[in-house]
Amino acid sequence: MDAVEYYKKTWEVFRKLPYELRRVASQQIASTDSVHRNIAEGYCRRSIHEYLKFLYIALGSLGESVSGLYAYKEAKQISLEDFKHSMPLHSNLKMVC
Repeated sequence: MDAVEYYKKTWEVFRKLPYELRRVASQQIASTDSVHRNIAEGYCRRSIHEYLKFLYIALGSLGESVSGLYAYKEAKQISLEDFKHSMPLHSNLKMVC
């Protein structure tokens, strides 16, 4: 499941951040956690309408996490290597959502 893998890779990158960036790390990890949870919750709903609603929510969380990745890379809070480690799954997830 790409959304879970995206969460896992985000965790690997952001758990290394120094103490003063713990809030940044927490928010980034939470946004990727939200992606897979909303996909799963929507899938378990009883109607296609609700499923689509949760996919849109997951897409919003995905956008939030990708925006964070770009911002943290530009601010040099994460390395280019860490950025590239997390980004490949983004396009796969976008197709799902």
